[in-house]
Amino acid sequence: MAAYIVIRITVTDPIQLKEYQRVAPSIIDKFGGKLLARGGEVVPLEGPTENRRIVIIEFPSMEEAKNFYHSPEYTAAIELRKDAAEFESVVVEGLS
Repeated sequence: MAAYIVIRITVTDPIQLKEYQRVAPSIIDKFGGKLLARGGEVVPLEGPTENRRIVIIEFPSMEEAKNFYHSPEYTAAIELRKDAAEFESVVVEGLS
């Protein structure tokens, strides 16, 4: 069953964030992930205004999503963005 990592990002240093953005896609690919949304226009439909960047990544399973996030490769990528952005990430299981 598919699982989705949903990330809300507040960028504080777009130049520094570029290094993370350069390496993250290949790590996502390695774990069978597929970027469904990355940045782009965000239009609030209900609730507070959302000004953060939104990223949605689909993985084949909850296990693969967690394996991606906790992998040594992604742990190293997290270090690249440490002072460049604040990330809020969740993983949610898809429908069967």
